[in-house]
Amino acid sequence: MNVLVVGYGSIGKRHIANLSKFPNVHIFVCTNRKYDSFLKSKKCKIFNSLDDCIKEKPDIAFITNTTNLHVKTAIKLANANIHIFIEKPLSNSTKDVKLLLNTIKRRKLVTMMGCVLRFHPAIQKIKEIISENKIGKIISVHVENGSYLPDWHTNEDYKKNYASRSDLGGGVVLTNIHELDYLYWFFGNVDEVFSITGKFSDLEIDVEDLSSILLRFKNNIVAEAHLDYFQKPSIRSCKIVGIRGTVYWDSSKNSVQLYDMKNKKWINHLKLKNYDVNDMYVDEIKHFLKCVNKEKKSINPVEDGAKILNIAIAVKKSSKLKKMVMIN
Repeated sequence: MNVLVVGYGSIGKRHIANLSKFPNVHIFVCTNRKYDSFLKSKKCKIFNSLDDCIKEKPDIAFITNTTNLHVKTAIKLANANIHIFIEKPLSNSTKDVKLLLNTIKRRKLVTMMGCVLRFHPAIQKIKEIISENKIGKIISVHVENGSYLPDWHTNEDYKKNYASRSDLGGGVVLTNIHELDYLYWFFGNVDEVFSITGKFSDLEIDVEDLSSILLRFKNNIVAEAHLDYFQKPSIRSCKIVGIRGTVYWDSSKNSVQLYDMKNKKWINHLKLKNYDVNDMYVDEIKHFLKCVNKEKKSINPVEDGAKILNIAIAVKKSSKLKKMVMIN
C-alpha cells in the first residue's frame, strides 16, 4: 500500500513512525523540510510538491499540515481518488467544507478524522457504560483539558507552533477539540452553546488560551467543558452524572470509576497501568486501514469532523457576541 503523509510536524512524524511498523506500506512525505535521518531510517520518499506526490499514486493520505491548509489539501487529494485521514481539526473555517464533503461523497471515498481519544481505552469504557445505561438518564457532564503550551514540544519555540498562531488556525478551541469530539460521540448533536473564550494568560501568542464552554445537547444533556493552554500539571478529566450514578475518569489516575448510588461506593471499571499513549495512535491507523480495505465507513468520518467544526466555531462566536448561539 502506498501511503502519503502531507506535513512533517510532530504528529506527521508520529504517524510516519507508526505506519512504518505495518508490512507492505510504502511511505511518501510531502514537506519542505530536509531529508533527515528519521525519514531515511523509515525509507520514506520525500517530495515538496503535492502534485508530484499524487503522481506516485498513493492509496491513502494522512493530512497533517497546518489546520488552515487541511481542506484545500483534502479537496485536491479527494479529486485524485485518494482515501483521506485528516488530523483534527478539520479546518479553522467552514470555507469549502461543503465542496469537500460533496467530493468525498461523489468519489465514494473512505475518510477519517484524527481525533485519537475515540481510541483511548478510558473514553471507550465510558462510551460503553453510557450505552449500557449503567448510570441511568444523564443530566450533566463536566470535562477538562488543561496543559502548559510551552511544555508540549520543549525543543521548539512555542510561539512558532501552529497552536499559537491565528494565521495557521491555532487557538485552544480548535487545537484541543478532542473534548468536543468525544462529547459529540457520546451524546449526539448540540442544540446551543455559550462560552467565555479569549486570551487570559501571559503566554506570547495571538490566539485564545482559555475557553469555558456550556453545551446543551438536543437530548437536553448539559455539558461544561474547560480548555486551557496554561495549566500545570496537565490534566484531562471527564465526569458524567446520571440519575443512578456517576462515571469519572482523569488522566492522573487513568482509571474509570463508577459511583454506585445504591451501595454508596466507587467501583473501578478500568485501571490502566503503564499505558503507552502511542497505542491509541496505532489503533486508529489499524481502524482506518481496515475500513479502507473493506471500503467501510470509519468510526469518525469527515462528516463528523464538519459537525464538530461547526460546534467549535459556535463556541468562538458565542464569546464574541456574548450570548447563546444556536447550532443548526
